[in-house]
Amino acid sequence: MGEELTTAFERAIQGSKISIIVFSRQYANSSWCPEELFKIMECRRTLGQLVLPIFYDINRSHVRKQTGSFGQSFQDHIDEKKVESCKVERWRTALTEASNLSGWDLQNTLDGHEAKFIRMITEEVTRKLNNTYLDVAPYQVGIDSRVQDISKYLCIGNSDDVRVIGILGMGGIGKTTLAKAVYNRFFDRFRGKSFLEKVREKKLENLQKQLIFDILQTKTKVSSVAAGTVLVGERFRRLNVLVIFDDVDDVKQLRELVGNCHSFGPGSRIIITTRNERVLKEFAVDKIYQAKGMDREEALELLSWHAFRSSCCPSQYLVLAREVVSCCGLPLALEVLGSTLFKRSVDEWRNILDELKMIPRGEIQAQLKISYDGLNDNYKRQIFLDIACFFIGMDKNDVMQILDGCGFYATTGIEVLLDRCLVTINGENKIMMHDLLRDMGRDIVHAEKPNFPGKRSRLWHPEDVNDVLIDKSGTEKVEGLALDLPSVKEISFSTEAFRNMKRLRLLQLNYVRLAGGYQCLSKNLRWLCWHGFPLEFIPIELCQPNIVAIDMRYSSLKQVLCEDSGVRTM
Repeated sequence: MGEELTTAFERAIQGSKISIIVFSRQYANSSWCPEELFKIMECRRTLGQLVLPIFYDINRSHVRKQTGSFGQSFQDHIDEKKVESCKVERWRTALTEASNLSGWDLQNTLDGHEAKFIRMITEEVTRKLNNTYLDVAPYQVGIDSRVQDISKYLCIGNSDDVRVIGILGMGGIGKTTLAKAVYNRFFDRFRGKSFLEKVREKKLENLQKQLIFDILQTKTKVSSVAAGTVLVGERFRRLNVLVIFDDVDDVKQLRELVGNCHSFGPGSRIIITTRNERVLKEFAVDKIYQAKGMDREEALELLSWHAFRSSCCPSQYLVLAREVVSCCGLPLALEVLGSTLFKRSVDEWRNILDELKMIPRGEIQAQLKISYDGLNDNYKRQIFLDIACFFIGMDKNDVMQILDGCGFYATTGIEVLLDRCLVTINGENKIMMHDLLRDMGRDIVHAEKPNFPGKRSRLWHPEDVNDVLIDKSGTEKVEGLALDLPSVKEISFSTEAFRNMKRLRLLQLNYVRLAGGYQCLSKNLRWLCWHGFPLEFIPIELCQPNIVAIDMRYSSLKQVLCEDSGVRTM
């Protein structure tokens, strides 16, 4: 193979979930091994790959510090091959990092019995592969040191008390990313584990059902949130669990979900991420970890990964990159702007930097909007706004079908948004978006006509939708409208409210009642989502040829009167 890593071998390392490194007495006798190690540790840092070191008949500290016989062998190889100093430095860093990871030492495990040792490793690797790890971030710069800081607060394995830790920080600083990394590092040490994301945006009933299922691994009928809280107290009190409540903004959410910290068994660890310090104080957490912003070098590395797909900037961009970092230090802004600057010329960097300098440092949404403005096709902007207002959390394939039906070239459009970190796809193939990006997109729509919601392109805020439907003030400017009620209410709206919305493409009316004829609805509808549809049949007026997707779950439907038109039901 030679002394340099081949492209095929690099791809194999990048495509692995777990890398197992076997350190032996002969490990340092070639350039191949430490160079391979450097690539593995890079994948651990940037892709979240799991790395497990094995120390076979060699002292771990000798590898960590490059001392003893291992250090001598390493130095002899460097001198013999006249290895460049920059390469030696990265090898030493990789050796130190790998030696600090938890793994196995054959000298100190099972009395050196190799067969038992191999069986133990196989069982551990199989267990880790069978567990589902959370997607953390494409490039995990600075995560390890922060996980180490939090681990000191958690004292996992060193105490049987129940500990509640808060992670506090502003939006976009990386609280969720850090919480996911902590979960991945420690979840296999607990009998039960659950990660509840975006708590403040979800219904308590759904969150509680997920929590109970995650911990008990069985579907349990719960009549109400209050009954669920009692169940949590009864069933979780004997269990050692790791639970993360992400993005909480009201202590009532926590109390209604789980009661208090006494609901969990000995050794349990509860982590809460929030922007609101009062939540943590009212829930009486044991420790508050203040999420740290990136230092300049970390920020520069994160920007470089997204802008150049490398840990460092090319020399001709370095001054510009440092100026970008000085303008915006939040990880989210660096990811989005870095992705926007990918494959851009020096002049294009200067132009975007000039825009950045005109924005106050704290105005993160204005910084993010630079990437939206940089979308070079109107349909890509329309896709972004449709997702921000209506499609977050929906299956990617369903969203693509709807957007294609609108003539927006969804495959290319979503690919561009992914490349620019404006959207992500989670492990369940659902389209997700950071709430700051979502809010930025919705602010763009709101700014179209701040005082006249009926003249905006998209309506999603319940109060705005309610006013427009009651006042019948919708116009042909409205392309999308969503009203999601918790359950069917006595109030109903007249279908006449839709008469002037002739360009309406997207319509969501969950648990809404309409009175009147359905011929008033736009002939341009592409998506109709109507959970809890109150009628027993679909009126012929709703079976329009342009609709590409209908979702009428949880409805009273018994009969469909229109012919099969190839419409996809969800």
